[in-house]
Order: sequence, then C-alpha cells, then structure tokens
Amino acid sequence: MAIGINSGMSTALRAIEVFGIIAFASSGFIEARRKKMDLIGVFTVAFITAFGGGTLRDILLDRRPLFWVQHQEYTLLIFVLALVVLPLSHYLQSSTAERAIIFADALGLGLFSAVGASVAQEMQMPLFICVMMGVITAIFGGVLRDVICNEIPLVFRRGQLYATCAFVGCWVYLILNLLDVHQTLALLSSILVTFVMRLLAVRFDLKLPA
Repeated sequence: MAIGINSGMSTALRAIEVFGIIAFASSGFIEARRKKMDLIGVFTVAFITAFGGGTLRDILLDRRPLFWVQHQEYTLLIFVLALVVLPLSHYLQSSTAERAIIFADALGLGLFSAVGASVAQEMQMPLFICVMMGVITAIFGGVLRDVICNEIPLVFRRGQLYATCAFVGCWVYLILNLLDVHQTLALLSSILVTFVMRLLAVRFDLKLPA
C-alpha cells in the first residue's frame, strides 16, 4: 500500500496528506502575496510548496506516478484555494501574515514528515531511510518556496529548530509503529510532536549548538 497511489490507502493517511497540502499551500500563498505576486505567481509558489517535498521523495523512491499526478484533485484544490485566497490576502497585516506562515509551516512540517516516513516504511525501506524520506517530504517544498521568493531557505539559516523537529517526529512514528501502536495514533503522535516542537523552538528561540 502506498500513499497517493493505491485505492486501499487508509482514510487517515489520505486526510493527513490533504491537510498537509493545504497547510503548506497556505504558507506559499501568504509568502507569494508578501512578495506582491499575481495569481499565476501565487498558484505557482503554493503548488511548489505543497508538492515539492513529496515529488522529490517519490523520485528518490522511484514511485510512479507522482502522488499529485495520480490525484489531480490535489492540484485542483490548490488552484481553487488560490482563487479564493488571493482577494482576501490584501487584508492581511504583515505581523498577522508572519504568524500565519509560522503556524501553517509548522503544521505542514508535522503532517508531511509523518506521511513521508509512512510511505517509505510501506515500501520496506530501512528505518533511517524512512526518517530521511520523512524529513525530505517535510522540508523540501519550503526550500523551493524560499528560493523562488528570493529568501535564504529557512532550513539553511542558523535559526530555530526546523528540520530537527521533523527528524524527531519521524522517529516517534516509527518507534510507535514498531511497538504495534495503532497506525492512526502513531501518525497523530508524530504530527503533534513535530508541530509542538517547532512552535516551541520559535517561541523560545531554540537552536542547535553552533
């Protein structure tokens, strides 16, 4: 069974994937509007943010078709959201936009790291590779978003913990899975740990040692 490919994929995994797409697309919408992009720019940045990490994961794992190619409704969802969000984004204050990006990005980080680790595990990859696939799924879309928006990618700055949060969250999922915890509970626990850890890192300026 593989996420985004087989019709037998669990409802919980599909829901997590969809929420992850919405969360990361939202951060892409907000960042694109901060750069005063038009509809095409907003859609493109949101698309790349939402699908960049999962696309790289699928390429590295040699999964075809890519998850968003198999499910065109994901792409349509981004397009519809762009049409809805663009007129409303003018009312966002800069401080509100900054907080919204942090929240959406932290949520997407948790959702996609869990999905990425689960995909690799279902393909019977070694544990550490599962973790790396989870981290790649979680961070690469944000890297592309920042590059397109002419920013130093968040993960490459010596700022608050970011990729580390996804790394820890992936291990939470895999360890709980090895302990025969129900998959849905393991996924939710992983998402929560990553999400909370990222918000705490921002709130208390937690960083790795230099």
